[in-house]
Amino acid sequence: MAASNDKNDKKNTNDKKSPKNEKPNPLDWKSKHFWTDGWGSLGLAVFIALFIRWAFVEAYVIPSGSMLPTLQIHDHIFVNKFTYGLRAPFSESWLVKFREPERGEIVVFKYPRDMSTFFIKRIVGLPGDKIFYQNGTLFINDKPMEKTVPASDINYKWLREADFQRDGNFMDSKDNYVHFTEKLEGVDHSVLIRKGDIYDEYGPVIVPADSLFMMGDNRNNSSDSRVWEFLPQKNILGKAMFVWLSCEETIPFIPVICNPLTIRWSRLLHPVHTNE
Repeated sequence: MAASNDKNDKKNTNDKKSPKNEKPNPLDWKSKHFWTDGWGSLGLAVFIALFIRWAFVEAYVIPSGSMLPTLQIHDHIFVNKFTYGLRAPFSESWLVKFREPERGEIVVFKYPRDMSTFFIKRIVGLPGDKIFYQNGTLFINDKPMEKTVPASDINYKWLREADFQRDGNFMDSKDNYVHFTEKLEGVDHSVLIRKGDIYDEYGPVIVPADSLFMMGDNRNNSSDSRVWEFLPQKNILGKAMFVWLSCEETIPFIPVICNPLTIRWSRLLHPVHTNE
């Protein structure tokens, strides 16, 4: 009996020393466990997420009314960063470029006067274009862009009085504006123009090489190229795609998180480059 117990004790001791019973080292990057269940798997997930954000798609929140009625305040949009090409990380230099920005496209870009701030506007002027704006009419190369009655006012219906009473404009009102469709040389899009504002004039100017002329669709309430002049093309981050979330109000003190009680359900998956 004693000999049998000695054998069992040796067997148990061997089992304890067996590699199968050893606890995996979470820092052993050569082990399979490190890449499947350890820190390596977490690192890979973070790397993939950052790579997608850097090269392909990034989310942005619309903070102001400069693009009303096309984009509502607190619209959450996805931006395609791969449309124009692929940039070197943490720079404005292109690794490869697929195509040039086109007139009428809505893009997110680094504000020329503060590269840490992101803006979103519509491209209206390309390199070499002559831009002139007078009494609510945009002229490109001496040709006025036609304004017509909108075929749909679905975007306009979302607008509230509060959307116009921001940034100190407490006396402003939705009734002070007219909604048009502007035919931007093949791109039809909505614009808002303040009634009776007949002295609004800018230009003419010529868009320099490698630059763009940007304007907001809310023409009387947009800090755009009429204020800070031309946008260097290298500042572009990507083209706006669609609204994936939208709400009238956000959580107090957290402006990027929607109040679930005020979600605009009908705007979910709403495409940006449309006049419907």
